[in-house]
Amino acid sequence: MQNRTRTAWIFLTPMLVVLALVALWPLGRTIWFSFTDANINDLGATQFIGLGNYVGEYGLFANPNNTDGFWASDWGMAILNTLKFSLVSVTLETLLGLGVALLLNQEFKGRHWVRAAVLVPWAIPTIVSAKMWGWMLHDQFGILNQYMLDWGLISQKIAWTAQPEYALWTVVAVDVWKTTPFMALLILAALQTLPKDCYEAARVDGVHPLRVFWKVTLPLIRPALMVAVIFRLLDALRVFDLIYVLTSNNNSTISMSGFVRREMVDNGYMGYGSAASTALFLIIGLCTIAAIRLGRMRLSED
Repeated sequence: MQNRTRTAWIFLTPMLVVLALVALWPLGRTIWFSFTDANINDLGATQFIGLGNYVGEYGLFANPNNTDGFWASDWGMAILNTLKFSLVSVTLETLLGLGVALLLNQEFKGRHWVRAAVLVPWAIPTIVSAKMWGWMLHDQFGILNQYMLDWGLISQKIAWTAQPEYALWTVVAVDVWKTTPFMALLILAALQTLPKDCYEAARVDGVHPLRVFWKVTLPLIRPALMVAVIFRLLDALRVFDLIYVLTSNNNSTISMSGFVRREMVDNGYMGYGSAASTALFLIIGLCTIAAIRLGRMRLSED
């Protein structure tokens, strides 16, 4: 047993070293910078300022404008936008992905071709799909506005990605179009592992298909469904590229990742941006833990 343990550590050590270099060291460096006033233009003049980037006069969680409140600040809006985007997009993608997976799990002619076609939106790189949708949603020459005008659905062209009341939900719609196949693929994999005898027995007994879904299918695939939701939630909370390409990262749609990029790259505030990055890391961790706990509670209740 001792030899096996030693052998396991020998094989694990290279991976742990690489992980420390590519993940733990940059993370630790970012956390350190978050306690300094580092500027990308002069890192040599960096000074330690403690929690100044978090709760100082102009810190992330300070309230420079007392009349509007914290949530009206850029960082507060970034948190709200990210949470709204994540909650709505993950919910829609899970429901639509479940529906698509149930359809693709049925036996019909050409099923393999349909499965391949469904995966096309997910296979397209995010930047490419964002640019494609950006052209179609353009307020002057986009085909979406033209079709809606021709069908009488709108009276004038709409700037889908520029007007604050439409921009965030437009990004959500594009993300749902792109990522629903990913959820469908994970759920379909779970559906194909289910035992067939349960369904045959239910069919013989004349049980309604909806009752079979709620009492048999959903409880059996719930663990895989929770894994898919957590994976997608992690990705949604880190969203940057889709919002940045479609909406130019304006304040009405800016995400937490977009805020980090703006402060660190555009403004050069390495310390302040590192604080935002650290806060983003903690928020993602807390949301993930909450989702795991919620999934475990539901599974234990069943």
